[in-house]
Amino acid sequence: MTQNLLLLLGQYHPVVIEGMGGYDPRDPALVAAEVSERLMSYWGQNQVQKPKLLITQGDPLEERGISAITPLVAARFGLSRGLVCLDEEIAEYHSPNADRDNVILEVKYSQLVAVLNHSRPGVMERLERAIEDRIDRKNQKRKALGENPLKDYFRDFALLQEVTKAACSQLCQGITVAHTSSEISEFSVTGFYTVGLELGLVDPDDMVP
Repeated sequence: MTQNLLLLLGQYHPVVIEGMGGYDPRDPALVAAEVSERLMSYWGQNQVQKPKLLITQGDPLEERGISAITPLVAARFGLSRGLVCLDEEIAEYHSPNADRDNVILEVKYSQLVAVLNHSRPGVMERLERAIEDRIDRKNQKRKALGENPLKDYFRDFALLQEVTKAACSQLCQGITVAHTSSEISEFSVTGFYTVGLELGLVDPDDMVP
């Protein structure tokens, strides 16, 4: 069953949109319209042959932020959605709380880790080390600012974010990645996107300007 799901996923072109959660103060309809315009422009210059699938990462449905924006973008382009969730032993609350509306394909984090381990042996160790190192540096900066360290879950969700993009890109031979804002907080999970770029797991050309 796992192999069938991965083969099915490989038939699509994954679209990953990253951004703030429910604390995003902006009107999701306006943000979705802006993201859609940028995607349309990007796809006008970068032709995609496969059917597109908007990939979400287990965000619970909220009135604002990424979980409110992605369904609107999917509707704008008539896209179905795929879902990646953390395994129960990592975060037992993650999968049960995920928004599954319009989701036609669901895989677990561990399945995508297996894809990376098979295609690029040793890369998971490098990714984990890089994210842990980045967390240490961010925490040192936060301490100097008199702020509390990042919550423990940042490691898991930063890994989920980067593994999702890397494995989907590998499986599908391409990906489109867009952000909901040009200003990304260095203390957000989204801010870890630079790790995937630095390790060559995400091609800069696959990022929507």
